[in-house]
Amino acid sequence: MSIRTNADKLVCVSVMGQIASPGFPGLPALPYQLSSTGQPFLLPTWGGIVYNVSVGDSAYGWLADCIHPGVSIALKDDTGNRGLNILACVGNTAIVMSGDARGERGVVTGKSGRFSEHVIIHFSKAAREKMAIGDKIVVKAMGVGMDLLDHPGIKLKSCSPELLHSLEVTSAPNGALNVPVVAVVPPHLLGAGAGLTSEGGSLHIQSNDRAALREYGLDTLRLGDVVALHDYDSSWNHGYLRGSMGIGVVGQGDSPRSGYGPGVTLIMTDAAGGINPVVSAGVNVQALFALGA
Repeated sequence: MSIRTNADKLVCVSVMGQIASPGFPGLPALPYQLSSTGQPFLLPTWGGIVYNVSVGDSAYGWLADCIHPGVSIALKDDTGNRGLNILACVGNTAIVMSGDARGERGVVTGKSGRFSEHVIIHFSKAAREKMAIGDKIVVKAMGVGMDLLDHPGIKLKSCSPELLHSLEVTSAPNGALNVPVVAVVPPHLLGAGAGLTSEGGSLHIQSNDRAALREYGLDTLRLGDVVALHDYDSSWNHGYLRGSMGIGVVGQGDSPRSGYGPGVTLIMTDAAGGINPVVSAGVNVQALFALGA
């Protein structure tokens, strides 16, 4: 049974960002951060062009703090950047408009940054070699406003029509929506991002307790994996609510800091049991969009 949507009424609009340089807080006592064990560390963080980390790679093990796979874009103008971050959807096409990589095409795979600053885009490794900080990238944004006509309780967030189609969701006999995922995250492992907007940015899977990650099958997560967020309602902002369910894409890597870990970009949420996660191997945007390494 096909899933009916209002995708034929969606507007496809351009939003633009520039490849953002990795940044550090400006206080004189920094750039060091503290790990969950109280040890200061200095590691690469979000932003820039990451040459050797891509969707499909492990979300763990990198000497980095919430690293973004591929390329991160943003705008210095806060209002314009908010438009970029809200309107860009996972699965949207991105096109390089300036520099030596002009004409190269990529796919949006997540949103992140400290407070929803960045849109994360996968480009081939060969394309990344031709890019530079400041290159302009246009995203053909489409997805905001999309509804599931037969599942009115489910809200879609940052989800493109292409992503919804590639996920091959189905209607369950009880009226819920079956959604393939690689794992289900319990609410007590969700940390940074709670209380913030679900239209952009990320919600982090806390990774300080490695035994808990193994218990729930989260210790082998890969960048780009689709996961379910149990008892978490993100209809407006992220927060705990029994019986609710969210679906998201692992958009960024692990962190040594308490409360942080692999960052998830929300794509779907329901407050009253309308989503049924179906655990399946290999549900990753790399496979869904046939992205090269």
